[in-house]
Amino acid sequence: MVMSDLGRGLFLLTHSGLAMLGVAGLLLVVALWARPDWLAASQQQLYQWLRDQQVLLSWLPEDTTHRVTALDLSDLPADQAAVARWLGKKYRIAPEPLAALVAEAHVLSKKVGLPAHLILAVMAIESNFHPYIQSPAGAQGLMQVMTGVHANRYRSYGGVMAAFDPISNMRVGVAVLVDCIKRKDGALHEGLRYYLGGDAVVEDGGYVSKVLEEQARLDAVASGKDVATRQETVAAEDSLR
Repeated sequence: MVMSDLGRGLFLLTHSGLAMLGVAGLLLVVALWARPDWLAASQQQLYQWLRDQQVLLSWLPEDTTHRVTALDLSDLPADQAAVARWLGKKYRIAPEPLAALVAEAHVLSKKVGLPAHLILAVMAIESNFHPYIQSPAGAQGLMQVMTGVHANRYRSYGGVMAAFDPISNMRVGVAVLVDCIKRKDGALHEGLRYYLGGDAVVEDGGYVSKVLEEQARLDAVASGKDVATRQETVAAEDSLR
């Protein structure tokens, strides 16, 4: 008898709970139908959540149209703002878009384990921070990724045209660089040389040294040191003549 009463009570409770859920669901549908703006906002939030969670990324390519491609330097930590400002002065580029790249470099650094200033140094040497540059061999964008070779890596960003989107190119380039270093058993110098041109590169023309020297300069800038840019050095030399 007791078990029967318990079962009946559980059934009524479950039935009532399901009924309440049904009513709530119906009210939600009616509200969304009555307010299309709520429906659009809900869809956008769901869509963004799926992207953030990387759910079904193969058919849900990254939407770059709403991404902030520039940041106010005041939004960055002091060391990152100093790096963005210095890079802007050296490469004659507005510091705000550089600030977005500096911030992204630090995000990627935590994900892949490469120093943020190494990532920025590779971009500096590869492209002088020119997002639309292309080499005769077909390397494109900030990190001069061989788009034809790495087309599959751009699939989750909407296709190969994302090579000219600075953040997408940066993310793909960092992924390629990580693979190059792994291929060389974690040896940074060899990995950078492989990134430059694969095993065909025997003499890198000073490429690795240039990258590491630029990284060292960025480390110094971030630590608060006064590092002269190339233009400032030339100007100082001219003034002494």
